[in-house]
Parts: sequence; C-alpha cells; structure tokens
Amino acid sequence: MEGEGDVVAEQSKHDLQSLLFSPDRDFLIRNNGDEVIDSLLVYLCPVNCVKVDNLKGKKVGLYFSASWCGPCQQFTPNFVEVYNELSPKGDFEIVFVSADRADEAFKGYFSKMPWLAIPFSDSNTRDRLDELFKVMGIPYLVILDENGKVVTEDGVEFIRDYGVDAYPFTQERIKEIKEEVEKAKREQPLKFFLTSRSRDFVISANGNKVSISELEGNTIGLYFAQSSYKKCVKFTLKLIEVYENLKAKGEKFEVVMIPFDNKEESFIQGFEKMPWLSLPFKDKSCVKLARSFEIQTIPALVIIGPDGRTLQPDVVEAIEEHGTETYPFTPEKFSELDEKDKAKRDAQTLESILVSGDLDFVIGKDGHKVPISDLVGKNILLYFSAHWCPPCRAFTPKLVEIYHQIKAKDDAFELIFISSDRDQTSFEEYFSEMPWLALPFEDDRKEYLDRIFKVQGIPTLVAIGPTGRTVTTEARKLVMYHGADAYPFTEARLKEIEAEIEEMAKGWPKKVKHELHEHELELIRRPPFVCDGCKERGTIWSFYCEKCKFDLHPKCALEENKGTKGDKEDDMEEGTKTKEGYVCDGDVCRKA
Repeated sequence: MEGEGDVVAEQSKHDLQSLLFSPDRDFLIRNNGDEVIDSLLVYLCPVNCVKVDNLKGKKVGLYFSASWCGPCQQFTPNFVEVYNELSPKGDFEIVFVSADRADEAFKGYFSKMPWLAIPFSDSNTRDRLDELFKVMGIPYLVILDENGKVVTEDGVEFIRDYGVDAYPFTQERIKEIKEEVEKAKREQPLKFFLTSRSRDFVISANGNKVSISELEGNTIGLYFAQSSYKKCVKFTLKLIEVYENLKAKGEKFEVVMIPFDNKEESFIQGFEKMPWLSLPFKDKSCVKLARSFEIQTIPALVIIGPDGRTLQPDVVEAIEEHGTETYPFTPEKFSELDEKDKAKRDAQTLESILVSGDLDFVIGKDGHKVPISDLVGKNILLYFSAHWCPPCRAFTPKLVEIYHQIKAKDDAFELIFISSDRDQTSFEEYFSEMPWLALPFEDDRKEYLDRIFKVQGIPTLVAIGPTGRTVTTEARKLVMYHGADAYPFTEARLKEIEAEIEEMAKGWPKKVKHELHEHELELIRRPPFVCDGCKERGTIWSFYCEKCKFDLHPKCALEENKGTKGDKEDDMEEGTKTKEGYVCDGDVCRKA
C-alpha cells in the first residue's frame, strides 16, 4: 500500500479551481453551526460560502462519505476531533464530497461537520470526483498538498491509526511515526500501550486513579470487552475466578480492561463488579489498542509479560479450557497445554464431547430424548447453523438431500444440529425442516463444542468417526465439492476421490475452442463455479479462460466440440457420458 501511495503522489497533481468548482459555481459551502441553507439559495453565495482563493497554500483533504454509511458515521466524529486540533494551524482544510441520496440527509450529516462541502445540488462535480479518484468504498480520504499534488489516498487509515500525529499525512511522516512507535515499544513498552497524551493512569472500580508506573514488572492482561455483551459476561465470571485465585497465591498478575461499552451507565454497572483496573470509558486509546493488537472479536485477553513484551495475543480460549493452569502464559506453559490438549484429542470419544453431567442426550423431531450412548460407534456430523444465517438456509436443503443419500447406504450415520438461533421459536421452525437430531436450544454443551472445534462462522460441519475422534472440521467443504460421495470424510476416502478425479479427466483434451467463447479454454481444477454455458453450478473440472473468467462444464465444452484439437482428442459418448464409467451431472463428474 505504501508503494502504491508513492506512485499516486508522484503522478497525480490537480488544480483546485478545476477540481472543486464548476462553470456555474465558484465557491464551496461551510457549516458554521447554522442550518445548512437550501441548495437553490447556495448559488447566491451567502455568507457561509468560501471562494477558491481561501484554499491557496493549504493542504486539502477530499472526504468521500455519506450519512447512510455505518463506518462513515463511526469515523466522522474522530475525524472532526482531528480537524479541530489541526484547524488553528490555518494550513489545512477538508472538503466533504457527499454520497448521500437526498438533500435532507446531506444537510443533517453536514450539520455535524466543521469543514467545507461541495453543494449537494452539484452532483456533476461529486460524480466527477468519484470517478477521478476511483472511489470504490467509503469513508475515503484523499489528501492534497499545497500544490494540489496527491499525498495519499489512505487518509482514513492514517487518521484511524495515528490521529493528529499523522499530519501532514505524508509517507515520510508515517515512517517517522512507525519508527517512534518501535522505539517506544523497546524503551517503555507498558507506558506505550496504556498511556495517552492526556492520561498516565488507569482507574479502579471505585474511581481511584492508579499510575501506570505501578503496574511495571507485573504480568498484565489487556481485557477487551463490553460489559453487557453476553459472551463477555460469561467469560468475565471465569476470569474473575482465575484472577482472584492468582492474587490469593501472591502472583504478580493484573488485568486492565479495555472497555467498548456504548453507554457509560452500562460501563459503570459492569465495571463495579470487577476486581481489576480499566481504561476510562470512551478513552481514545481503546480503539488504538484494538487496532494495534488486531482484535477481531470480543472478549479478547492479550497478555503482556513483566518486561512489557506481548506474551500471548489472546488467551480467552485457553483460560476457558484450563483456567489458572494457563499462568504464567509463557510459550513453555502453552507448549505443555498443547501436549495436554493433544492427549485429550487422541482420547476423545463421543461421550467426552457430547455428555456433560445430566446432559447425556440429544433430541429427535418430536422432542423425545435420544441417549448419546445410542450413537456410539456411528459416523456423526455436527452441523453448526442458524435460521437467521442466509448461507445456512441455502446450504441446509442440500445437506438434507445428502443426508438421505448417506442414510440410504449406511444406517450407522447420524447428524446433530447445533443451533445458534436467537430464540426458541426460530430454533423450532428451522429444526422442523431437518430430518436429523439436535442439541436442545441454548444447551450448555454448545459453547464447549464451539470452542473445541474452533467454530468461527456458520454453517460449519464437523465429522466425527466411529471411535469418537474428529475426522475433519472441514466437512462442509467436502460436501460442497463431492456431495454424499465424500462420506465418511476420511483421508483414505479423499485419496480415493482424488484418484477418481484424475482418472476421469485422462481422456479429455487439455484445451478446446468453443463457439461460446472467443479464446481457447484450458482444462483446470476449479472451486465451485457457475457454468457460462448451461448456467448450472459446477465443481472440480472446468474448461476455463483465465483472462475472461469464463467457465464451461466438461459436458458443455466437449459435447459441442467433438473432434476439436487439443493435446489429446477424445469424443464424449452420447448424452452426458465422459470417460467410460463416469457421468457428468452438471455439478460434478462421478462414477456411473
């Protein structure tokens, strides 16, 4: 990205007069806190308009944004703070280029901005700027220097990452900041993580300020959380248990919460139940820390060692699984835990993952309980899914069909639905479409299953073998590629399928010409695609044009091209027959 920015900066230079103004308009409008005036009156150039001369000698940012855009709504308040800090310099200005769909929406959004804007009524200029700067998404911020030269098109990222420190937004300045950051990490790492320009302390639940210097020499857990979020509430209870046990043993361990509560009342109510420290509510460092540690979800617990170095990027799962055993969070300790986990996986049985106290059953269609013991010795699929999830709803009918196909050839097979639905009614409605078993709604075992199989998204399909050990957590992908033929999803079966796939294509030409496409098509392995001939879904083999992203099923390519030249020539049999013993059904080629 940095290299791309350099190229843009070297090649792009603009005249502000021609860039921002039109033959019918020689001014921009400013929001002075008054109501934004009607577009028609804007052209009379009232007192809150600005001529091009006011921009001469200034760095100018073009801010592409819109009121309907969630990320824009989140970014704009932070951008306003940065602008207000830089504004007294007198050499920096922002011009809002709206992507709003209505004048009223523009007025409402612009009323929150202290800078300039192109009038909403001048859609020609706004569209021209979109096209000129190839705006593919918003928020988007292009920075021009005093001469109209593009300094960067990554203004949003610079401000998100570095705030006012990024000024004047050059690559040189960003390089300086990164060097300063690395130096700070080396010399005073804990202070670098937790202090800000205006704060060198954290707070306790009773409101007392605790100097960050008092934390030095401790192992620190940075706890990214939202007090009222269900997953955080549950993990907080576990973390309190671990924290108090370690404190009772005299361990030098401290937790600092990095709060992401939306309301101060919620933050206060949640924090008062916690025995550790926190950054203040809505502290600017929270977002910076989340970005620095690449936090993708909450709860997350980053461990900083006594020397201020990061020991572990996230120990939530480890603490849920091992509790105080995870301390002191060193690589050596985690190696021990990995060995312990491996031994547990090797000894895994169906009962060990699906039985928890009195919860030793799943349910059938009529709600009757099916003991887990009845399923021992079978091949099991665990289907993590939810009614609210569109990809799940699209996948479930296919899975129902495949389930019946597998059942027809092996009764020692079963599937269990693990619901992520939001209420009992949704669960029951969705489960009514399924012919298999399920965990009851909001069953306590779900969280454990999510954790041990590292379910990061749905739909997910996990295959468990007759011994109770995990065969694969990628069964959905196998089903999508190979259907019921993938059963029982073992490595041995996949090797057989691979051999069959290679065998089926032996008689096909490597390249063909086809009347539906101008370029030569090459036979290659492809992920699921839609055939540009018959418009049906296909997998595995395609006659493909890389340049045009054009796919043809083998049956479509070869039925129409008997005798075409390629590395090999081989006519397909009449109908959908390919190599002897194989049939192409439009989705995949299988043994007849």
